[in-house]
Amino acid sequence: MKSVANSPRLRASASSHPLVNYYALHAPIYDATRWTFLFDRSVVLELARAAQPRPTRILEIGCGTGRNLAQLARLFPHAHLTGVDLSTSMLNVARRKTEAYGARISLLAQSYDAPLGSTGNYDLVLCSYALSMFNPGFEAALAAAQADLTPHGHFAFVDFHASRWPWFSRWMRRNHVRMDGQLRPLLRAKFTPVIDELHHAYGGVWDYCLFIGRKKN
Repeated sequence: MKSVANSPRLRASASSHPLVNYYALHAPIYDATRWTFLFDRSVVLELARAAQPRPTRILEIGCGTGRNLAQLARLFPHAHLTGVDLSTSMLNVARRKTEAYGARISLLAQSYDAPLGSTGNYDLVLCSYALSMFNPGFEAALAAAQADLTPHGHFAFVDFHASRWPWFSRWMRRNHVRMDGQLRPLLRAKFTPVIDELHHAYGGVWDYCLFIGRKKN
């Protein structure tokens, strides 16, 4: 496994990002607590497998503790996976969680605001409950994801969408999450929807978006 947690790019551009300090505190308890409100993370992986059944290279944006990477490695036993995240604290958890898969998984500690190396390398790009925290930066991340996909690649996405309760939106903003419905129009603009759904959480306290899209060429 390749880990570049001490890369110059991280030290120069990301080490002072508010999310780095935020996840330094949350990384040890993340997997024990987030299941209560990060819905359909496993569902989006199964939908991605139905849309793109034999990917050879997979990228996860905001891979966090490596939960999804470990599942993807089992779902796609012949694929190479790359996870990118700002937080070295989260990536340290991911390294332990995915060590059984060895060199099949690479972990990159950096921001995701440009394609990784040459473009068109990945058959599947996943972003699960990360893009709503790219504020600013979600436009650049989606443009990079579009460029990183192969011509017949797919983008798989699940994330917060919006809430009809202003108090909840304010509370989420204090936790670095923006949920103003800002992501869905960009997803539709950059990818051809295969699945494009909104689901209610906790009786409608908030909605989340489940999306699978093909790359527009």
